[in-house]
Order: sequence, then structure tokens, then C-alpha cells
Amino acid sequence: MGRTVDIGLVRYPGAQLSAVLGLSDLFGIAAGVAAKAPQELPKLRVTECSGDPDVKPARPDVGHDALILPPALGTPITPEAAQPIARWLRDAHGAGSVLASVCAGAFLLAETGLLDGRRATTHWLYAETFAARFPKVALDPDRLIIDEGDLLTAGGLMSWTDLGLKLVDRFLGPSVMLETSQVLLLDPPGREQRIYSTFAPRLNHGDAAILKVQHWMQAAGGKEAALPVLAACAGLEERTFLRRFQKATGLTSTDYAQRLRVNRARELLQFGQQPVDAIAWEVGYRDPAAFRKVFHRVVGLTPGEYRQRFHA
Repeated sequence: MGRTVDIGLVRYPGAQLSAVLGLSDLFGIAAGVAAKAPQELPKLRVTECSGDPDVKPARPDVGHDALILPPALGTPITPEAAQPIARWLRDAHGAGSVLASVCAGAFLLAETGLLDGRRATTHWLYAETFAARFPKVALDPDRLIIDEGDLLTAGGLMSWTDLGLKLVDRFLGPSVMLETSQVLLLDPPGREQRIYSTFAPRLNHGDAAILKVQHWMQAAGGKEAALPVLAACAGLEERTFLRRFQKATGLTSTDYAQRLRVNRARELLQFGQQPVDAIAWEVGYRDPAAFRKVFHRVVGLTPGEYRQRFHA
């Protein structure tokens, strides 16, 4: 008898049921691919479970190789609702289970305290809320998947496909993972979340002087970002302006302006026909090579690659 890998799909309150069913199907397909392999591979056993005795289906009395926290529809789980499940997850992790989350499932995983001091990701729309609620976690919302060995987090709502393939690769090997991705017409894991996210500036920080500058920069498309001009707009001394701007927005004024320019460049690449050099000039870069470098750093794709993938 070969080894059996037990994967638990956690049905916590608000969990997205379509992701639970989709993961069950993905692992079912992977199990079928593994069964046809010339060498003996582990068998997959997938169960739905809950760490909360009041939530059905109840937790089966088995040890799991991995427990997956699917996305949530609506607001992330509250600390009060999370606590009984978080205790169970900590116990399972202590007994050797790998814990993995998708999208807002990271909030439940973070409630265990196991992510403190560790890297993690969640959906970019939740990044600010997550960072405020769990300041000890090293959040990186640009990444679609962060694999910390015993803890895995996936970002976007549909990134359960990437996480599922990542676990297939871990437990059944790359050949089974690749064939499973081909059957499902999915890209193998390796995408980055930042290619899909747009810049959403933080505006609710309460610093009126900095908010005034943000509105002015937005109207100018980030083209005017000289420090003396920005500080004068805010009515602040330059060093004070730099400190308050970064505290309020989480970015330097230079980085903020670059992201405004890149946002506009995304639109032009997606919906227009202008050459990349012309777009660079239009969004405020005299040097097209510098524009390409900044665009790639922010988005994770070159302007040409972005247009090829997203052009309408």
C-alpha cells in the first residue's frame, strides 16, 4: 500500500463554496493523473472539514498533510468568529499539518499568530486592512503565492487554482502538476498578483495637507513630482513634507508619482495603439528606457508584454 496524502478543505463561516468544490475537482483530476503514472505515487484523499464544532461538516478525526483556507465572499472573518478555528489550526500545525490560505482566508490564518514575523500575501484589495489588523506579518500583496514551507498564502480570489497546483507539485511531483494544469487549461504557478492590480492610493489618512498634494498629483498624472513644488503645495518644509507624505501614503513621493504614471500607461497600452516610446513621453518620461525599467519594476511585465496580454 502506498502512502495517502490527506488534504482538508476548511469550511469556515463565509468560505467561498465554489472554491471548495473547485479544489476538490482539481485534486481529483490530479489523483487520476497520478494513478496512471508508471511509478507508484501517493494517493490523494480530500475531505471538507471545520475546526468549529458548530459549523458543518464537522472536523473528521484524521491528521491532515495540508489544510486549505479558501477565499471568503464579502468581508473577511472577524476575530471573534476566527478564534475557535484558529486554535484548531494551531494544534494541527503543531502536529505537522501544512496550512495554506487563499485571498481573505489569510485573515483566518493570521489569527493563529503563526504568520507573525513571516511573509504572506492576500488579495491586493484587502492589503491595507490586513496590514492594519496584523502589523507583525510581512505582507507582500504583489506576490500571488508565497511558499514558506509550512505556511502558504495565495493572493487573488481565483488563485486557489495556483495554490492547488502548487500542492500537487509538492505531494505528487512536477509531472503530475503539469499534466493537471494542461487538463484544466491553467497556467502553471508562477504568476504575480501585481500584473492584475491597479494603484489605489490611500486617501483616508486624515492629513489634509498631504491629501491636497495627492489630489494635485492625480490631476497632473504624476508628471510634476519635484520636491520643492510638492512641499510648497502642501505648505510644509521639505523634510517635514517627505516624512508626512510617506507616513500618510506608505510611499515616497517619487514612488507615488511613478505609480500614477504607470497607471495611466496601463490604460494607454490596454486601449490604445500608440507605440511604447510615445506612451512613455505622454505619461511624463523623456527617456523610454527609464519608463520601461519603472514599468517592469511596478507591474512585473514589460510594456510590450503587458499590451500583448491585456490589449482590448
